[in-house]
Amino acid sequence: MITNQLAQFYAVNADNYDQIYAQEERFDDLDDLQEMVAEMFEGHKVLELACGTAYWTDLIAETAESVHATDLLPEMIALAETRGLDEDVVTFGIMDAFNLPDGLEGKYTAVFAAGLWSHVRREDQEKYLKQLRAKLGKDVLLVLLDETYVDGNSMVFARTDMEGNTHQILTADDGQRYEIMKNYLTDSTLRKRFAASAKQIRIERLEYYYLLSCRLK
Repeated sequence: MITNQLAQFYAVNADNYDQIYAQEERFDDLDDLQEMVAEMFEGHKVLELACGTAYWTDLIAETAESVHATDLLPEMIALAETRGLDEDVVTFGIMDAFNLPDGLEGKYTAVFAAGLWSHVRREDQEKYLKQLRAKLGKDVLLVLLDETYVDGNSMVFARTDMEGNTHQILTADDGQRYEIMKNYLTDSTLRKRFAASAKQIRIERLEYYYLLSCRLK
């Protein structure tokens, strides 16, 4: 799921990871999302996957009991730690979101990931949800935040593979071009994928983003 190309792209672009949140046209969406995310995690013990530079960690930490923010890339964790978040609430660690370790069940009441679900192959989505359930346990709150495709703003697709996964060509700060798989999913597709593994599925669809919340069965 996390390919070498994807990991390399984000490692090279770590310093500019948050630039997308500086786009003025996204401010209204982000204001709404920040309020919703903070409210959802009030009082929770949160495991954050693919935390990047901790943009969302900062928001979650305002209301959560605790947040363990993790990422596959040391470059991201190093930047995240510079935010100076409350060490009594927030801890950081290296973790592969697609190869979760044992020993997580019972430690967290919620799991959050921003920008992760679009990189899960369509044919692997149900399997990944089952892994989350197996590792984290029943009734854990799962919240996923990801992008909506917007003509003129989102990168155009370079190709679509036989499973329906869409791929984009992105140029990184090192001048190299990377093929990145990124899926933009409709509400109906999301509900279909989550139906077998989750309950209380809710989707908030904004112009540039969507926010999905559910409970793992």
